[in-house]
Amino acid sequence: MSESEKPRIGVYVCDCGLNILGVVDVPAVIQYASTLDNVVVSREYKYMCSDPGQDIIKKDIKDLKLNRVIVASCTPSLHERTFRTTVSTAGLNQFLFHMVNIREAVSWVTTDKKKATEKAKTLIKAGVMRVTLQEALEPKTEPVIPEVLVIGGGIAGIHASLSVASAGAKLHLVEREPSIGGNMARFDKTFPTLDCASCILTPKMTTLRVHPNIKLYSYSEVVGVEGYVGNFEVTIEKKPRYVNEDLCIGCLKCVEACVYKDARFPNAFDLGLAKRKPIYIPFPQAVPMRVLIDPNDCLKIKLGKCKMTCVESCEKDAIDFDMKPERLTVKVGSIIVTTGFKPFDPRRKPQYGYGVYPNVYTALEAERLLSPTGPTEGTPLLQDGTMPKSVGIIHCIGSRDENTNVYCSKVCCMYSLKLAHLVKERTGAEVYNFYIDMRTAGKGYEEFYKKLLEEGVKFVRGRVAELTTAPLSNAERGKLILRVEDTLAGYVRRIPVDMVILSVGLEPQNDAQELRRMLNLSCGKDGFLIELHPKLAPVSTATDGIYIAGACQGPKDIPDTVAQAGAAAAEALALVHKGMVEIEPYAAVTNEDLCSGCQICVGLCPYYAIEYDAEKKVSRVKDVMCKGCGVCVAACPSGAMDQKHFRDAFVTAEVAGVI
Repeated sequence: MSESEKPRIGVYVCDCGLNILGVVDVPAVIQYASTLDNVVVSREYKYMCSDPGQDIIKKDIKDLKLNRVIVASCTPSLHERTFRTTVSTAGLNQFLFHMVNIREAVSWVTTDKKKATEKAKTLIKAGVMRVTLQEALEPKTEPVIPEVLVIGGGIAGIHASLSVASAGAKLHLVEREPSIGGNMARFDKTFPTLDCASCILTPKMTTLRVHPNIKLYSYSEVVGVEGYVGNFEVTIEKKPRYVNEDLCIGCLKCVEACVYKDARFPNAFDLGLAKRKPIYIPFPQAVPMRVLIDPNDCLKIKLGKCKMTCVESCEKDAIDFDMKPERLTVKVGSIIVTTGFKPFDPRRKPQYGYGVYPNVYTALEAERLLSPTGPTEGTPLLQDGTMPKSVGIIHCIGSRDENTNVYCSKVCCMYSLKLAHLVKERTGAEVYNFYIDMRTAGKGYEEFYKKLLEEGVKFVRGRVAELTTAPLSNAERGKLILRVEDTLAGYVRRIPVDMVILSVGLEPQNDAQELRRMLNLSCGKDGFLIELHPKLAPVSTATDGIYIAGACQGPKDIPDTVAQAGAAAAEALALVHKGMVEIEPYAAVTNEDLCSGCQICVGLCPYYAIEYDAEKKVSRVKDVMCKGCGVCVAACPSGAMDQKHFRDAFVTAEVAGVI
C-alpha cells in the first residue's frame, strides 16, 4: 500500500447529551482511540449529529486528508445516513464511513462506568480494524415506474389514493369487497363531533370513482407481487360478479325481478342482521354502484335451474353467468398497504354470552342498528321489535386482557361514548358504560366525555365478570343480568338491562400473515404490520417502496388513519416525482469459480434475488433485488458467496478487534 493509499482515520465520539457521557468516560475513550493504528485524529462533541458536529468532521476530512471516518454514538438506524451524507459532502466516499453503537449497545445496558468505558474502547478498536479494509462503493440507480398501487379501499386507502392521484400520478386501488368504504361505511356518526359518517365518506368515494388517474379494482385481490422498489409487478385476481360492470347502470331492476321475492340470505355488510337476495348491491352508497350475484345463493349458478327473470329484466344485457375469475398484471413503482382491521370475536370471551343470549351485540353490529340505512333504520330495537329501556356497554372486550390482547385498541372508549349518546338519543334508555379506565386522549375527546356525563349516562368503573339471563319465572325475565365490581363504590353490583353492546377491540385481518409474506414485510407479536421506525419512519417498511397506513399498522381512529394515509401517499409521490431510486451497493456477489451449483442460496433468499444459470451451473445475484441480508453468504457451503461492504475480511477483522 502506497503512502497516498494508507488509511487516515478520524474517530469522533458523541456525548449524546448525558446518554453516553453519563455512563462512559468519553475523554478516556478519545485518548485510547488516538493510540490506534492509522488513527490521525480523535475528537469528542456533545451532539455529533448536529450541524456543528458535522462541520467538525467535514473540516477534518479536508484539512487532515482523512480517507476513513468512524462515529461512535447511537444506533446506525438513526443516523448512519446522516453521517454518510456528511462525509460525502466533504468529498469522501460515503462507504468509507463506519458507525459504532456505544449508546444502545453500551451506555443503555449498564450502569458500571468502568466496564462501559472498556467496552466502548473495544468496539471502537474493532471499528477501526474494519474500516481500514472497507472499499469505496457507488450506489446504483434504477428508474421508477410512475404509478402506485393501494391495497385496501377503506378510509385510509381512499385518502391515500386521492392524495396520490390528485398530485398527477396514476394509481391502482384494489379492494376485495364489492364496494370501497371499509368499516367507516357502516357507521352512523363519528366521534367526537358526531358528524354523519356517510356525509364525510360518500363524497370521497364518489370523487375516487370518477378520478381520471385512478383505476379501481373492486371485488378483487392481490395474489402475487414480484420485483423491487420502483419496479413491482403485481398480479390481481378479479372475482366474477356475474354482472358486467361496464354495462350495468345500477338500476336494480334485476334485484326486483329475482325469483326470490323476499330477501332471505344474510347481508354481510349488515353483519348478518339483515337479509338480501342472491343478486344485490352491498349498501345504498356503494362504489361502484354495480350489482353482483352470490354464487352460493343463486339457483342458476348453484343448481342450473332458474327462470332467470333477472336476465329478462336487464335492458343492458349485463348479467353473465359464464364469468370466471380473471387475472391481470400491473406494474407500479410503489405500494401502499391499507388493509385495515377486523373486530375481535367476542365468542372467545364466552362469559359475555355473545351468540348465546339474544340482544347481545358487538359495537359494529350496534353501528348498523343505529344507521338510517341499517336493518332497523336507525333505532336499536330488541329482537322482539320493542325499544330497550336499559342498555349496558361493556368496554375492553378483547383488549387490555392477558388472555387475548394485552394492547389497548385505542378507539373503544370513544366509540362506546358515541354509542351511548346515540342509544340514549334514539331510545331514551338508561345507558351504563362499564369501563376499566376512560382513555380520551384526542382533540375534543375529553370534552365529549364530559358531555356524556351531563346527558346522564351512567359510568361504572369495573370489569364485568359475567353476563347471564334472569329466570323466566322472575319479574325480570328477558333481562340480561350483569355482575360487576364497582371499584369506585367498593361493592359488587347486579344490574339488569335489556340490551348489551360489547366494545370489541381491533385485530389484524385474518390474512395479514399471508399478505405479509407476499410483500416481505414484518409484523409484531400482536400481528400488526411493523413500520421501519416508530418515530422517524412511521409509514415506511423494511421493504423499500412499500408503505403502510391505517389500522393494518395498529389500532387507530379516523383522524390518525387519514394522517398516516397522507404520509404514505407523500412517500410514494416522492418516489414518483424523483423518477429514480438509489439502490444500496450491499448486494451479494458470486465467485463463479467456487460455486458448485447446489442452489441452496436460491431457495433461502427471502427477496428472490438469486437465479440459477442451468447452462453454466452457477447461481447469480440480481443486484437490484438483493437487500444485503447475508443469508446466502452464511449458507453457501463452498464459500462462493460474498457481500459488498460486509465481506468476510471486514467482518473477520471486526471480530478480531473485539476478541
